[in-house]
Amino acid sequence: MGDSVVNLTVHGIGETCRTLDPGEDLTWVSVERFEQVMDAVVNRPDVRITFDDGNDSDLEIALPRLLERGLQAEFFVLAGELGKPGRLDEDGVRTLVASGMRVGSHGWAHRDWRRVSAREADQELAQAHAVLSEVSGRRVSRVAIPFGSYDRRVLARLRRAGVSRAYTSDGGRARAGGWLQARTSLKHDLDSAWIERVLHAGTSLRDLGARLYKRTRG
Repeated sequence: MGDSVVNLTVHGIGETCRTLDPGEDLTWVSVERFEQVMDAVVNRPDVRITFDDGNDSDLEIALPRLLERGLQAEFFVLAGELGKPGRLDEDGVRTLVASGMRVGSHGWAHRDWRRVSAREADQELAQAHAVLSEVSGRRVSRVAIPFGSYDRRVLARLRRAGVSRAYTSDGGRARAGGWLQARTSLKHDLDSAWIERVLHAGTSLRDLGARLYKRTRG
């Protein structure tokens, strides 16, 4: 499939000590299912692994299993949630970086970026990037858009903010070097057939149409 890639998104793994938001359980996977996916992507350079929300399972469950398999991943952290129950703290972020992982921003408070005020937008981008850059010791310039909710105004704001790559939740494959990267989230009920379909299928006309609509609306 040429220079295309599959971007996978993990939200949470195993048990959690915090109350999940409505619908969040649909993307929370068991340890066994997470391991099943990781085993399937070993030696697959066309697959990228990303994590959203900064859950403590990123460090406690995901990191050792990634290292065992020689895999790298990018972790998109909510800067305003650092240190809260069930979330990564600053030491956890530094451990990820020291282990060869990359850290990006998922914003500040998991808000819909299409509906934030100017003050909130500054917090979601400038302030979140500054905090995560200081904590990680690396310049943070990549984002994962909360809820995959964007339009042309959000994309313009991200470019003005100096974002070097933006990940969505649009599904399907993405051009490897593209600025906007579609991703597919792991589901709580995934199985071998789901893994096979996601890793080997192309991008449907429906997915392409949805991406075009989002990029031009607003």
